[in-house]
Amino acid sequence: MPNVDETIRNYNAGRDPERLAMKYANLRTNAFVFLRGTCHLFYDRLPKDPLFAGKAPAGWLCGDAHLENFGSYKGDNSLVYFDLNDFDEAALAPVTWELVRFLSSILVARDSLCATPADADALCNTFLDAYAGALTLGKARWVERDTADGLIQQLLDTLKARTRPAFLDRRTDRKGHGRVIRVDGKHALAVSDAQRDRVTQLVGAFAATQDKPGFFKVLDVARRIAGTGSLGAERYIVLVEGKGSPDGNYLLDLKEALPSSLAPHLKLAQPAWASQAHRVVGLQRRMQAVSMAFLQPIVGAKASSGTSYVLRGLQPSEDRVNLDVKRTSLGEIGGVIDEMGQLMAWAQLRSSGRQGSAIADALIDFGSSAKSWRKDLMDAAHQCAAQVETDWKDYCGAYDAGTMASARSHH
Repeated sequence: MPNVDETIRNYNAGRDPERLAMKYANLRTNAFVFLRGTCHLFYDRLPKDPLFAGKAPAGWLCGDAHLENFGSYKGDNSLVYFDLNDFDEAALAPVTWELVRFLSSILVARDSLCATPADADALCNTFLDAYAGALTLGKARWVERDTADGLIQQLLDTLKARTRPAFLDRRTDRKGHGRVIRVDGKHALAVSDAQRDRVTQLVGAFAATQDKPGFFKVLDVARRIAGTGSLGAERYIVLVEGKGSPDGNYLLDLKEALPSSLAPHLKLAQPAWASQAHRVVGLQRRMQAVSMAFLQPIVGAKASSGTSYVLRGLQPSEDRVNLDVKRTSLGEIGGVIDEMGQLMAWAQLRSSGRQGSAIADALIDFGSSAKSWRKDLMDAAHQCAAQVETDWKDYCGAYDAGTMASARSHH
């Protein structure tokens, strides 16, 4: 197998050098950030175990389940939900792939999450109890303000107070009677004229298919800095007219949809999606209780070029629960992880029996037979987490030696 740094360089080849440099620096931060930013490497390293082959039911997976890929958002029904919320890597695979990645994220994030290895194992068991219990019940539910408790309820309650004008004031600057996106190097970078034209065309073509095309009139565009895994891929923040300037404007996120990093390892037949964006959006709609506002796949005029984009609202109600043992108790963190286990089970139940995924009965059986697979899954998660730590240390050595910088200058 090639060196870790070489594998990462090859995977990220062709990305925007400025944001790719940020990604490479981020990956140096700690092993958890490294895990988040190298999903492809995780599946390259997945143990060759029957647990990850035919022994587990097939399900629709977000593909990149970890502690930070759950969060709050406003649905297209204007209510705020807490759910799985990143589907870039979504695919059909054994459900154990999703479980082992999430458990590994708990083990790798241990230092900030809890005090001891025993606490981390306990959190993993909390997650598995909740997941298996929710599967066994066989009914897909959801989490919104009225049904949440603990830290998730606190998060959803604080979101009530967030307004769009205040959010716009944080991300844009007033200019005359209108606004422009604030290019601050933290959330946004300037675009070239060609990029601005392309985004304006893409959004304009989409607007023409909508009831209120004027809502999507593009006022400004910037390159967006967000996430870890997708940094350097084409991604824009788009200011649109919305319900009128200055405070009725809306911010949208337009992100290039790349193939799932699970793709090279998938043994199950995948549907023939119209584009990568149709895969991401289709599976997000299928797995979430309620879709995010403005969630749409957009394919460029030159569909043959293969580039497609996911459009969605950028919202003041988007946030994550801060799981830091220094700020909150282990019990409260356990409460959030319990909820995440249920949410994962609900997403799999909600999307069961569709295009090759196991029917609900098979998932219920899997949940109720947890005793037979739990220990093997925990052993695999420990193996994966140890591998992530090793790979991260190798990466740090390469980064500090400057091999990632030389990759940047080749683009």
